[in-house]
Amino acid sequence: MTWLVIIVFCVLAFAGMPLAFALGFASLAALYAADFELVMMAQRMLHAVDNFPLMAIPLFMLAGELMVKAGMMERLVAFANSLVGRVHGGLAHVTIIAGTILASVSGAAVASASALGSALVPALRKHYPDSFNCAVIASAANLGPVIPPSNAMIVYALMAGSSVSVGGLFMAGIVPGVLLALGFIGIASFVSWRRKYPPTGEAFNARNAWVQFRKAHIILFMPIIVVGGIIGGVFTATEGAAIAVVYSGVVGLLVTRKLRLSDLPGCLFRAAVTASMVGALIALAATVTFLLTVDMVPQQMADWVKSMTADPMVFVLLTMLLLVVVGMFMESNAAYIMLVPLFVPIADAFGLDPLWFGFLFMFNLVIGMMTPPVGVLFFVMSGITRVPMGAIIRESMPFVIFQFVMLLLCVAFPSIVTALPRALGF
Repeated sequence: MTWLVIIVFCVLAFAGMPLAFALGFASLAALYAADFELVMMAQRMLHAVDNFPLMAIPLFMLAGELMVKAGMMERLVAFANSLVGRVHGGLAHVTIIAGTILASVSGAAVASASALGSALVPALRKHYPDSFNCAVIASAANLGPVIPPSNAMIVYALMAGSSVSVGGLFMAGIVPGVLLALGFIGIASFVSWRRKYPPTGEAFNARNAWVQFRKAHIILFMPIIVVGGIIGGVFTATEGAAIAVVYSGVVGLLVTRKLRLSDLPGCLFRAAVTASMVGALIALAATVTFLLTVDMVPQQMADWVKSMTADPMVFVLLTMLLLVVVGMFMESNAAYIMLVPLFVPIADAFGLDPLWFGFLFMFNLVIGMMTPPVGVLFFVMSGITRVPMGAIIRESMPFVIFQFVMLLLCVAFPSIVTALPRALGF
């Protein structure tokens, strides 16, 4: 039954069928072959999505949509430009800083890429080639699932069960996320200096920076309130997402005054479409997970891995290598849902820190959003700018390589990931 699921899924996925449909047909084939009642598929799907923490995903996506319509991105960009505009690659730095701040609200790479692309591509085109612009925006957007709040972390925690908390994973992403942002800025600086791209902003002026900060401070408080409330136990991740939506709406209507009531249906529709794709993958993958559990695949895999090595670090490295390959060909949400239930029991059996292993697992698949041939952020940026995929991939390689270097550093030095959450009691 397990092999039937895998074979049908792989054949349909590589034939170009959307992953949700491929998962559904694979589940149907396996249920039919095993003589299960097909109504069980519907029951498993309903049980998988009937989960309170999952409500955070569409709410965070809606908050990101409202931020764009409310003109909050423009204020963030103006503030960032007042700080770092007058250096080589200044506007690229602005993009990365804006992406870092947006990541602390949206929680999703695709949503961040769309927001950054629509807000910054016209300005970036005046100073840099489109392929470089796409690489910078894609890298900045990829901070979305790493810096809390993160939809990927919510999905991972849901699939991992009680072994890891959403709040703990959120805190695990802060230090690596900041280091990634600084590394991206360094790469953008080096490339801009080497290619002699001109400075794009005015010389730093403390008065101007203060003026821009006063305009943007109410936006900068948003991630502090949302993430701080989640970590402090004042509210859950789902309630924090709802607060982010209300905060974005109030700021857009009363402060920036660029959000109109007529904009709300479009924002709701776009957030619903994106969230529904994630929900469909979770529901359909739940049936596959159930079938794998019935066949005792997690136990068999654990026994097989233990027969190969008794060294936990070797297991971690093998897992990371496998996920690099998986990230090249599989959409990340589908990978979480199918693979987390298989690997988490093995990691627990080896006695690995669940926060550390969970972050490594999640971060590896996040990098997969920028690795060909199925690098979803490349498709998003190509669609926005009409730049050929090959040019975007070539320009993005330094940023991708740095992300893998960061992954190896997190493997070699677990405290990069675990020090902050442990200090906060997770």
